[in-house]
Amino acid sequence: MLHLLGVNLPDQKLVQYALPLFYGIGQKTSLKVLASLSIHKSCKIADLSEPQVNQLSSLLSDMKIESDLRKEIRANIMHHRSIGSYVGRRHAMGLPVRGQNTRNNAKTARRLNGRWLKSEKREYSSSTRSAIPAPDSPFASFFNRSWF
Repeated sequence: MLHLLGVNLPDQKLVQYALPLFYGIGQKTSLKVLASLSIHKSCKIADLSEPQVNQLSSLLSDMKIESDLRKEIRANIMHHRSIGSYVGRRHAMGLPVRGQNTRNNAKTARRLNGRWLKSEKREYSSSTRSAIPAPDSPFASFFNRSWF
């Protein structure tokens, strides 16, 4: 197995299908990378030479993939939530963001968008608040009336 930028790539897999194991690289990007490095589509990971592996790692290190991309996506979602946009509110509620119906088919969106809710820790105060304010409060005279 080739360990490249924190991802294990299987030796017997074609390079074209091994590159999408990186988060943020799909089939089209994989083909563009192969074309730019002039690697044949039928080449396997084990067949790559040392200079080709070095070129591939330098090209991938310039791209925004894996943890950098995850951080950017998380920051974008948190930005939408902080400004209170519609997209941010849908993310916060764990509902579909891009206008899909919610009557029947929102299971995937609830699963994916719900993970943003789980990552935040909700802090509740340990003190119990009573419904009647303290005597020195400005509302104390209102609550002390006989009709209440």
